[in-house]
Amino acid sequence: MRDLILLGFTALCLAAAIRHPFAGLLTWAWFTLMTPHQAAYGVYGVPLNVIIAGVTIASYIVSGEISKFRFDPITALIVLFGGWLMIAQAFSLSPENSAVYHDRFIKTLLFIVLCAQMAAGKLRFHALVWTVVASIGFFAAKGAAFTFATLGQYRVQGLPNTILEDNNHFGIAVATILPLILYLREESARPLVRRGLLAMFCLAIIAIIGTHSRGAFLALIAFSGFFWIRAKHKFAILGGLILVTAPAIAFMPGKWTERMSTIGEATQDASFMGRVDAWVINYKLAAAHPMTGAGLRNSYEKEIAQSVDIERAERAKAAHSIYFEVLGGSGFVGLFIYLSLFAAAFLSSWRIYLSRNNQRLAPWKSRFAYYAQMSLTVFAIGGASVSLEMWDGYLIVIALIGALSKMAGADAKPVGHALREARQRYWRGRKRLKQLLGETENTV
Repeated sequence: MRDLILLGFTALCLAAAIRHPFAGLLTWAWFTLMTPHQAAYGVYGVPLNVIIAGVTIASYIVSGEISKFRFDPITALIVLFGGWLMIAQAFSLSPENSAVYHDRFIKTLLFIVLCAQMAAGKLRFHALVWTVVASIGFFAAKGAAFTFATLGQYRVQGLPNTILEDNNHFGIAVATILPLILYLREESARPLVRRGLLAMFCLAIIAIIGTHSRGAFLALIAFSGFFWIRAKHKFAILGGLILVTAPAIAFMPGKWTERMSTIGEATQDASFMGRVDAWVINYKLAAAHPMTGAGLRNSYEKEIAQSVDIERAERAKAAHSIYFEVLGGSGFVGLFIYLSLFAAAFLSSWRIYLSRNNQRLAPWKSRFAYYAQMSLTVFAIGGASVSLEMWDGYLIVIALIGALSKMAGADAKPVGHALREARQRYWRGRKRLKQLLGETENTV
């Protein structure tokens, strides 16, 4: 029955996507973030996401919407980064191993480019934001319920066989959407929706605590600090955060407190030092191949890791860092482009937020810029401890900032266009007047 419902709903979405490409993009985002086919049985393994992607791209081209494609700094950096990953793959130390991750990342970047181009207009924009929040928020609510049911004795995990299965990955993904939940709550007009989003926000915090992830807990602290610093009503915000987090922390078992207390003793923790070893190996691989690196995730290969550091290769595991994953996989050039993408998104959102007093700018745009900047900051901090560089969630936030920057720029165009038209009419009128005066003089 679950399979029939999923297939039937997917068929309806594909039918809508044939005429409206953005419907296909939303379905694509839903499958990417929530992976509903992973929870089914008979359709497990069926490439529904590939079919959805194919129909969406074909509809995007056939409908003529592709003619609206415009490069902006963020889109250009995404395309440039994807192009560099292709070059890095061509010089990969183990092409067979890195090809899997390379293909996955390229497909993700293609999807993100379409998000940046197609999320035009408030309705589409908010539909994509809701898709991100609802997809991750569902699992956050489920994780909070699991934490209550088990009295916090077990870790909250994501859906098996997905990028968010790991408790660390899941916790940081949930922390990343916390600002987006607050944004939608602020934008929602109906009290029932606002209360529902507030409940989701509280459950998301509990789910983060329930993951037992130190990295996710640090991301939660980063969110709290960033939000408190920029909030107008600081004491009210601080009281609200304490009201939610304090009972949840008190509810957790002693082993959770012991685990969190080791954050300050990272150098004595074998797990953390294993990550440091992996960071060193990725750095050394990049130093040996500064332009293209070793190829995505090739540092996981023991033989390749031993080629730069035999001792650390015995202890190292996954890099557990978006920065070192990109560095080791695509070299210093790839990391520079990747960091430039973050910087461009951060600065674009900051510029839009600073324009909040501009009467031509819709208030919701500056508000989203404020919360999107917060979301990126939380992920940038949390991402230093997890291998989530290929996760679509934070990349969709970057794409939304790109789409927003184009819309915010377009807000000023009508005024500038009218001014140019007025100037042109003035000069045309003046030229015509001279011509008339000249004809009059000649007649006289």
